[in-house]
Amino acid sequence: MFPILRFVLRRILQTIPVLLGGVTITFFLIHMAPGGPFTNERAYSPETLAQLNAHYGLDDPLLVQLGHYLKNAILHADLGPSLRYTNRSVNDIIAQGFPVSLELGLWALLFALLVGIPAGVIAALRPHSATDHIPMTLAMTGICLPSFVLGPLLVLAFALGLGWFNASGWNTPGDRVLPAITLGAAYAAYLARLTRGSMLEVMPQDYIRTARAKGASEARVVFHHALRNALLPVVSFLGPATAGLITGSFVVETVFHVPGLGTSFVMSAFNRDYTLVLGLVVFYATLVTGFNALVDLLIALLDPRTRKTLT
Repeated sequence: MFPILRFVLRRILQTIPVLLGGVTITFFLIHMAPGGPFTNERAYSPETLAQLNAHYGLDDPLLVQLGHYLKNAILHADLGPSLRYTNRSVNDIIAQGFPVSLELGLWALLFALLVGIPAGVIAALRPHSATDHIPMTLAMTGICLPSFVLGPLLVLAFALGLGWFNASGWNTPGDRVLPAITLGAAYAAYLARLTRGSMLEVMPQDYIRTARAKGASEARVVFHHALRNALLPVVSFLGPATAGLITGSFVVETVFHVPGLGTSFVMSAFNRDYTLVLGLVVFYATLVTGFNALVDLLIALLDPRTRKTLT
């Protein structure tokens, strides 16, 4: 238990400077962009604009603004009010949109696992055959085809053409299908190629030949002996993959009009909503580092060779 606690504390200490650096860089980048949160839609009088800047502290020096923001975020977990959405805080926007992005990410992850791992296993069992070339060709296509191209193609084929799904929205169970496939297709392709490579390394090992010599069935050899060890690189990939699926749905949510955090992030950049941009950066960065730390812990617990990293 104590090695695990030390590992967790060490990862937390390593995360703090990364988060501070990311927030600081983002803070100065968004303030360098032309325009402001109150200069996009309608022209305010100079007096009104001055009052708005004073109310939100935008007339303070940038270092003072950054200091106030970090103090509220660290001590009170308060990411501030949105500068564009009246009477709404950044915390409220995240609490409303994140469950949708989380659900979309989990459906996409499920699709990637159910498609990618079996495809990789099938390709590895008969290398350099048709059962290897076909799934790997599809996997390479999935890697090369960006989501902003795949999404409209799926809408054109299955929503507008066949009428099986809605073209946009997040109201019925069927509305999850096309966004999940669009978001998870590339990760399914990566998982397929990663699983194939790992299986090809594991299958010639001595313990595989020993299991076959003892009379184990081919299914037991593949799924019990080979796949269990071949999945270690896959598990290590699932950390950044899961974080990417949950946090990288900006394009997919925009294409399918999914009311998640991706849409809020895109709109906050257009609206120069400084506090919302910063809050989403903090939230996403914390989420990504948390997933990566969790996967590192799982790898260390599953693999005796890396368990020494916990000490």
